[in-house]
Amino acid sequence: MKSDKQQVGLITATSLVVGNMIGAAIYVLPATLAGYGSISILAWVLTALGSLALAKIFGNFSKIIVQKSGGPYIYTKEGFGDFIAFLMAWGYWISIWVGNAAIAIGVISALSFFIPVLETNALYSVLTGLGLIWLLTWMNSLGIKTSGRIQVITTLFKILPLLGFILLGIFYFDTSNFPEFNLTGESDLKTVAVVATLTLYAFLGVECATIPAENIKDPQKTVPRATLLGTVITTLIYIFATVVLFGLIPVESLKNSPAPFAEASNLIGGQYSGYIVAAGAAIAALGALNGWILISGQIPMAAARDRLFPRVFKKENSRQTPALGIAIGSVLTSAVMLMNFSESLVSQFKFMILLSTLTALVPYLFTSASYALVIIEKRIGMPKLIRNLVLAALGFSYSLWTIYGSGTDTVFYGFLLLLAGIPFYILMKYNQKKDQ
Repeated sequence: MKSDKQQVGLITATSLVVGNMIGAAIYVLPATLAGYGSISILAWVLTALGSLALAKIFGNFSKIIVQKSGGPYIYTKEGFGDFIAFLMAWGYWISIWVGNAAIAIGVISALSFFIPVLETNALYSVLTGLGLIWLLTWMNSLGIKTSGRIQVITTLFKILPLLGFILLGIFYFDTSNFPEFNLTGESDLKTVAVVATLTLYAFLGVECATIPAENIKDPQKTVPRATLLGTVITTLIYIFATVVLFGLIPVESLKNSPAPFAEASNLIGGQYSGYIVAAGAAIAALGALNGWILISGQIPMAAARDRLFPRVFKKENSRQTPALGIAIGSVLTSAVMLMNFSESLVSQFKFMILLSTLTALVPYLFTSASYALVIIEKRIGMPKLIRNLVLAALGFSYSLWTIYGSGTDTVFYGFLLLLAGIPFYILMKYNQKKDQ
């Protein structure tokens, strides 16, 4: 079936996955991870394996439910029905607009290498962040092809500096800088669970090609390819870049750095190389912000079509874009930024990625469970059934484990946000019956 929607191909879909994952996190997150020790590398590996399992689940689901936008919302609805699907859409939507505030802070952190006052002056930081959010909100209202071009360009410009950093940094690697395995004093199991939750934030986006499925050419083939290809590319860059960085900067300096890759690049090639990496960090975060602003309109639009979100979210402009839904998400992102500019950039980043990660993990959890239910209902042959059930169990167990690693405070506040959606669900159901 040919869609009359604006559509993009494999390169743009893969760029959406890579671009949404490689954003502020890889450039700012090592400053947080350094305080835990080199156990962070193990967490990267475990997170990568879990994320690849999730990527495979999302890719397989895209072959079952073809040319229908919504990703985790649609897939959860297939297995669990309206109520759980609504909570997943609600939680995922929250994770996007909270996460976008963290990404905007990542942009500011990278720009602080060029403009130091952004690190110390909250007013300038807020105004810069808000300006970027609303510029990209306007650009996303112009249609997915415009968003896609921005995504492809920014993805290329974010990958090249990281690859150059990895290749050159190997020659300056000093094992004496490499942190001890566990610096926390807690058990290895507890520490790796906490760190894995932090690193998972950098993998949020494995599902992004599935969300605007009706805007992707030949989605049954393109979406799973883009999902797995994007996840593999991102995994390799993350692990190698972090290892090299740990070998360049002493842990005490690294954990307090607002722009660790830029500082490390100064050691390799002098001041100008630091500027290149800092510029790459800013572009990376801008690209991720662009991609997630695009997604912020897609999830509520899918739920609104099923009358589980207010109908305003399904309204599209002349460019076939849910512009009002995108704008509402950006208003909420702006509010999060205004409420959180009272602490250092690194501490803000840590809190917001934990909260954002949790509200995305719950949809991952139910998508994995829904996949198992759908596979069982299909009554496929036993060998294939077992393989798919094992895959679903891996995705479910991994999501559950990382929820545990979020910590009690994050779980508490995250689930409060999810439960806050129930009155809205009741209202939506009431309106459905009223309109019948």
